[in-house]
Amino acid sequence: MRIEGGGHLYLITVEGGDGSGKGLATKMIAEILEQEFTFSGVDVTAEPRRDAELGLLAVEAVRTGEAGPTREAVYFAADRMDHSHTWIRPRLSKGRVVVSERNVHSSLVYQGVVGDLGIEEVARMNAAAMIPDLCVWVDCDPGAALRRIEHGTLRLSTLDKQEYFETDEYQVQIRAGYHALLGGDVPMPEPFDQGRVIGPIINDGTKDDLKKKLQHEIRRFLHERPIPMNVSTEEVELHMLGRALVSQRGQTTLDVVESRPARSNLDWLDSRMPWEVVRDSTKMYVDAIQASDAPSRLDAPLDPLSHPVLAIVGTLSLLPGVEIHELRGWLGPVRMVTERHTRRMVKIFHEQSGWVRVHRPLVGSEASRSELRPDWQAFGRIGIALWPLKDALSEWRRSHSTTSWKHALNAITGSRPTPQRAEQMDACLARLALLGSGKDGVAPPDTRQGLLDWWHSGA
Repeated sequence: MRIEGGGHLYLITVEGGDGSGKGLATKMIAEILEQEFTFSGVDVTAEPRRDAELGLLAVEAVRTGEAGPTREAVYFAADRMDHSHTWIRPRLSKGRVVVSERNVHSSLVYQGVVGDLGIEEVARMNAAAMIPDLCVWVDCDPGAALRRIEHGTLRLSTLDKQEYFETDEYQVQIRAGYHALLGGDVPMPEPFDQGRVIGPIINDGTKDDLKKKLQHEIRRFLHERPIPMNVSTEEVELHMLGRALVSQRGQTTLDVVESRPARSNLDWLDSRMPWEVVRDSTKMYVDAIQASDAPSRLDAPLDPLSHPVLAIVGTLSLLPGVEIHELRGWLGPVRMVTERHTRRMVKIFHEQSGWVRVHRPLVGSEASRSELRPDWQAFGRIGIALWPLKDALSEWRRSHSTTSWKHALNAITGSRPTPQRAEQMDACLARLALLGSGKDGVAPPDTRQGLLDWWHSGA
């Protein structure tokens, strides 16, 4: 079952004392994310890394206990910084979610609390690392944890030796450290106080019990759609849009003989001005949804600038014919629409508005493929280009239903845009740098005034 709601680009970490069940919980969380949510992908990792030189230094330090808390903390921080910027962040920037068994909170507890180095000092050492968006704290009785350790269930190989903190005394201290820091008795140091902590999730029952607890917490976190800590959604969007444009090169569209002219990556405005395209397309959409022959219980947004409409039409404007599961993959974490709603919207665009052609192959052949008709490519691409401003444009239209669309962009930006609006305009410019101006031979705008000029003329 796919859960309602899309996914974002998060770093989820799993913490807890040795033998608490972190490894099992990490695997379960990855399975939950893959089975129930729609990310570009799910990657699993762990710290310290046993396949990296810096990580091996940290492993050796905790195995012997001879390095001392300061050097040990330095090894972990160095491994974590390298891990963050060469492995984790590149994956987040592609719209993937990363699940890490252990991360910065381990250092804060092991070296900062138990090692007496101080959490502020450990936080300072790790300040350049990724900030976990969500820390899942797994807990169990330290006696049970030690029995798991002694039985060898946590060893990567029979050659692993017992680490210096794998004793009853240390397990009690470690558990107390987690309860103090993650339980809120000790303030979380900056910048790691920006992330969210859930737990303790008590691992004292069956595997099914643990998975149900994790499932409940992961669902609740992702349904709230918190803003990602480490990568901007616009960075991910530019990556996804660039991939979509590259993927269609050399591919052919379906034979939509009744629609002319053919779709173009260069002249997609078809000699029209962007505001005229929005004016005509939004009116046609509303007329189709409110037509007398529309199904009485048609479940479609009335707002043509709503997230589902622009996400589906915009994404299809970048692609040749695609199956639904392919379309959902290209939506990415920012434009994501649930599978149920994607199918419903494609059906509406096909049957009611005529914007999409669904090619139904013969029985026994591949699944149906959907393609946006050439006439609607301009609206789709404008929707993608102006996505950062779509909510402001929609709100403006509700308050100015009789005013010409020609004035919309100037009205919402003003002569002196607010910092937030200026940032949104810059994001639109970055998108147009990928999509092009829509007029063959005309460079896309590269200034905020140029964006306004483009809206009025397409040049």
